[in-house]
Amino acid sequence: MDFSVVVEYFPRLLEGTWVSLQLVVLSIVLGGIIALPIALARISPVLWVRSFPFAYIFFFRGTPLLVQIFLVYYGASQFEVVRESFLWPILREPFWCAIIAFTLNTSAYTAEIFRGAIQAIPPGEVEACKVVGMTKAQMYRRVLLPRAFGIVLPAYGNEIILMLKGSALASTITILDLTGMARTIIARTYTPIEIFLAAGAIYLVISMVIIAIFRQVEKRQNRYLGSVSIKVPDKG
Repeated sequence: MDFSVVVEYFPRLLEGTWVSLQLVVLSIVLGGIIALPIALARISPVLWVRSFPFAYIFFFRGTPLLVQIFLVYYGASQFEVVRESFLWPILREPFWCAIIAFTLNTSAYTAEIFRGAIQAIPPGEVEACKVVGMTKAQMYRRVLLPRAFGIVLPAYGNEIILMLKGSALASTITILDLTGMARTIIARTYTPIEIFLAAGAIYLVISMVIIAIFRQVEKRQNRYLGSVSIKVPDKG
């Protein structure tokens, strides 16, 4: 094995890493914004209110991320109304198609994580809010959502790592993320083992940084609270 090729092409791998980080950060932020109202609707006692969130989560958790990427990237262009709409400048770009697919996918998983966190809050805390006369909006804003945020951190950190690994699928629609850049370099140098080992090491370092950050945030957020765990939705 010749690892000198890794040194030579390492700046190109870093360029791909930057694209991967953009994909993950944008998807996680947008997915989190979408996930919270979906989670709140998911726990509604009204059947018709929680029906759409259930179907949304069921679809995006039940279908492969790769299929979802292809549906957005290849599927949207088949409709003339889409090609003639103001959305076409966005939907014709692979980067934004990947962002849309990743956002929809992670929002479904994140909504389930949020739902589990809210329902994992001890009933006594909910009763205490009612006793002091809080409205439902005040209860969620002042107590339940901050409490759920502390509970959700370990599972949410895992979701971000899963999203980081899933971002490698962006290379299937011509995006030169870390995996896509590695494949391009391999096509030129014929050194798959060296380049993929380097790419894997970069993914590993990013994952370790994410884990360390979330451990510190969790320790700070939950320093005065009891331990409550929730089940992490399986992406298998």
